[in-house]
Amino acid sequence: MTKNELAELLKYSNPREIYVITHFGVLIRLFCPIKVQVLQNIGTLKKNQIVFVDEIKVTLELKTVYIIKNEAYYYYHFDILL
Repeated sequence: MTKNELAELLKYSNPREIYVITHFGVLIRLFCPIKVQVLQNIGTLKKNQIVFVDEIKVTLELKTVYIIKNEAYYYYHFDILL
């Protein structure tokens, strides 16, 4: 994906909200800050620690990244707590 294609896609998104499907199959919209639990030690974060996501970004490869305390982490290191 080119930078222009990504820019076109992102103009319809908001870095402060995310849509998720619950365990019951219900689509909900969450607004930042989003509470998440760390699944494994990564950077300065420790396993099972509860932190808040300030923003949600996307890489050029379309991978979701959470911004936590001005640091970027891939989404798969966390569980969203509803």
